[in-house]
Amino acid sequence: MFYCEPTNCRYAISDLNLHEMKNFLVLAEKLHFGRASQACNLSPSALTRSIQRIEESVGHALFLRDNRTVTLTPSGEKFRNYASNALREWETFCEEIKSDGSVAGRVSIYASVTAVYSLLPDLLESYRTAYPEVQLELRTGSAEESVQQVLDGEIDLSVAALPDQQHARLEFMPLTETQLVFVGPRKSRDIPMLDGQLDLTRAPLVLPRSGLSRRRLDQWLKKHNTRPNINTEVSGNEGILAMVRLGCGIGIVPELVLERSPFRKDVRKINAAPKLAPYVVGLCTTQKNLTRPGIAALWELAGRNQGV
Repeated sequence: MFYCEPTNCRYAISDLNLHEMKNFLVLAEKLHFGRASQACNLSPSALTRSIQRIEESVGHALFLRDNRTVTLTPSGEKFRNYASNALREWETFCEEIKSDGSVAGRVSIYASVTAVYSLLPDLLESYRTAYPEVQLELRTGSAEESVQQVLDGEIDLSVAALPDQQHARLEFMPLTETQLVFVGPRKSRDIPMLDGQLDLTRAPLVLPRSGLSRRRLDQWLKKHNTRPNINTEVSGNEGILAMVRLGCGIGIVPELVLERSPFRKDVRKINAAPKLAPYVVGLCTTQKNLTRPGIAALWELAGRNQGV
């Protein structure tokens, strides 16, 4: 068994505790006892008892909860990292000692909603057919967080845009390329123009708070000595399109997102706009993760599909 031994902690990983750590990680992600208990196939009271047993073993409260909110304590944040790493090491060990050559275990994937709809269905269907013993976990969220999720060890693989400067520990496999496009409300005709081009100094802009598209735009603005009229900043491409649809301003998103968005008929692409370098979108993982059979098998399958 593995042991965690801070000052007043002696936490052993047994078969039971592995399940309890998985319960903890689900609650740490959802921060809601009702939704987490459903995901764990437990009653809320059973999930509560499971968390209490871990807290008693650790000797610290891992969550702050009241009638309305659930948040991780500083000890809870540390234990989340420990639990994620411990489970990953356990699964790697189990994969490595399989003697029959089969691929099993758990593989977690992080992707935006758009990537789930457009890039993953065929790949995951082929993978499930070839390796039915692997348990796939799919999490959705903001594309800006995808690379960091992998680097932090929160996730095994992610669908991400190729960074301008690739991290030494990362491996990247291109899946597709998509243009960055400016979009505005379909019904609006009052879009500021200057010399036949979108005037970013007057057009109210809806921009991502961070991420590759924001950096690409900031680089263009700096090069052209342009001060933008930023109306609001949003997390996630889907959120940008929602704000543009409401008439909050002009947004910038990958064309792939626009094509798959439920709001695509309510917004329009602005062709007379700055041309930014396109996105290269692909699978991202660490070199260490590729030593795990389940992840290596998915990576190889994706490469065959891309002719790599």
